Amino acid sequence: MKVNGTPYRTIWLAEDGWAAEIIDQTKLPHEFITVRLETMQDAAIAIKDMWVRGAPLIGATAAYGVALAMRQDVSDANLAAMYDHLFATRPTAVNLRWALDDMKSLLTPLPESERQAAAYKRAAEICDEDVEICSNIGEHGAAIIKAISEKKNGATVNILTHCNAGWLATVDWGTALAPIYKAFNAGIDVHVWADETRPRNQGASLTAWELGQHGVPHTVIVDNVGGHLMQHGEVDLVITGTDRTTFTGDVCNKIGTYLKALAAHDNDVPFYVGLPSPTIDWTVEDGVRDIPIEERDATEVTVMTGRDSSGAVSDVQITPDGSPAANYAFDVTPRRLVTGLITERGVSEASAEGLKKLFPEFA
Repeated sequence: MKVNGTPYRTIWLAEDGWAAEIIDQTKLPHEFITVRLETMQDAAIAIKDMWVRGAPLIGATAAYGVALAMRQDVSDANLAAMYDHLFATRPTAVNLRWALDDMKSLLTPLPESERQAAAYKRAAEICDEDVEICSNIGEHGAAIIKAISEKKNGATVNILTHCNAGWLATVDWGTALAPIYKAFNAGIDVHVWADETRPRNQGASLTAWELGQHGVPHTVIVDNVGGHLMQHGEVDLVITGTDRTTFTGDVCNKIGTYLKALAAHDNDVPFYVGLPSPTIDWTVEDGVRDIPIEERDATEVTVMTGRDSSGAVSDVQITPDGSPAANYAFDVTPRRLVTGLITERGVSEASAEGLKKLFPEFA
């Protein structure tokens, strides 16, 4: 995608060919800053502190974290240590485990002399594969948007999304936003309702920013407006992303997604999820019971960052001194509320049968 007209991915190799560079998403939308990652520890901090976020991008960053670890030390001991260190950074996004397992299974049987080159090669492949996956999700999802547009005789298709599942959450294109970009590029009249998505405001700061960069019409709304808009016929479909989806179709995504699914179900609004296959957890059946829900630092709830009238970016406390705050980062939407899962291989019903039909290798 483009930033001020310049094409960017969210992670790439620096000109020296060994350090990785990323966009520091904690600075958006007010500052566009890139950061150089030189060690595995740098990659871990980037994931844990959410300089990068979104399940696919977390996985890609972890892969480059492994490559950086192999540049420091190619021993078996370091291979095991880096796995544990990176795995501990974020507990919910399954792409993290998937990428680390992929890299470890590749590197373990190799001679130490071959590990560094192999790690960099595979990290680059994981990034390229993610771009292809997201592009294909976009094509399949755009067909859904096109069908709605035709039914409305070309009138604006209003799409509600929650959190950020655009190109900033992946290596490029995005998951939930990829169909929107593909539809927009094809000339379909679309408009996006972007939930602010408290507490970190990824919708207001990231989704709105990247939609604006691409020229897609959009409106930022507070989190609790979605149900009202659906009641009044202002939402044609909801598309969200996912950080982990069970093989039975339960979807774990940013906190508040479940409430949007309930409102969509009550108002007969289709609720779709952009689902790259690496985010499917083939070991988990019941998402509500078995997916670990990350609880993050309370200051993400009690403190907000913004730009004041002078143009300065600063943090402000919005709660009374002494009031505790809870910060649950994700919730689980049961499969019964999901209209369909938009994967790189097509659209599936949210069920074990539907997913295994598209991915028979896991059946």
